[in-house]
Amino acid sequence: MVYLEHLLVLIAIYAILAQSLNIALGYTGVFNLGHVAFYGIGAYTAALLSLSGYSFWTGLVVAIILAAIAGFILGAPTLRLRGHYLAIATLGFSEVVRAIMLNWSSLTRGPMGLPGIPRPDIFGWVLNSTAAYLIFAILVAVICNVLMWLIIHSHFGRVLRSIREDEIAALALGKNITKYKVQALMISAGFAAVAGVLYAHYINFIYPSTFVINEIVLILLMVVLGGMGSFKGAIVGAVIIILLPEPLRFLSLPSSLVGPLRQLIYALLLIVIMLFRPEGIIHPKGIKIPFVKRKS
Repeated sequence: MVYLEHLLVLIAIYAILAQSLNIALGYTGVFNLGHVAFYGIGAYTAALLSLSGYSFWTGLVVAIILAAIAGFILGAPTLRLRGHYLAIATLGFSEVVRAIMLNWSSLTRGPMGLPGIPRPDIFGWVLNSTAAYLIFAILVAVICNVLMWLIIHSHFGRVLRSIREDEIAALALGKNITKYKVQALMISAGFAAVAGVLYAHYINFIYPSTFVINEIVLILLMVVLGGMGSFKGAIVGAVIIILLPEPLRFLSLPSSLVGPLRQLIYALLLIVIMLFRPEGIIHPKGIKIPFVKRKS
């Protein structure tokens, strides 16, 4: 039962993370490979403040603000780039953030990580059990996804979709393309920070190797599998990617093989998706997929 609860907590966290990337990638067309940096900023901010005696809510608010600022710092100079140039720039940003986590030992304890992160105290209710944390994580995931749904279906969201479909047309209508992209990246970063906060307080220990390129590939796969630009798709993708490799745990395999096999499954799944269903499992009709050429 605890094992199932653990998986559901991870699904709740990654549903927020995948949906937040979907705002930038699926709805705006910003190919951001630095999303894991915002996730890490949220986790480290919450962990450091919590270990310093600040409340969970203080850590959450500060994490969202710092991640949004980081989104602005990343977006302002780079979102004029296109295609693989933008991807390389955002990937470099994530490596810079990871290097800071790794080398600023006086603050982050470097490769030693941050142990002993306490569970949240929600108005006197300490979430010590996995079941209690699951209820809280699901509640936060629902709130975040509702907020993102409202953003996506607002006037602001319609502008983002117009930018994704045709930047020149959006520009001709008087829209400041760069401003909207930066704002979308900041919103995406803020929600990614929420996922980082939930992760840090759940696992109780974080270290820089958690926020590496493998993690962004995992999140990207969730969005691509579910369907870029599909609200339901990001959630479906998170569920599938979390549950797909779990049967490996029940096989009599050495622990040294489980990790590589997991990565192999993800790689094969990504290849199959790109070959046979680049639109993803759930994809709204008539929507152009950024960076993917559809068959005529």
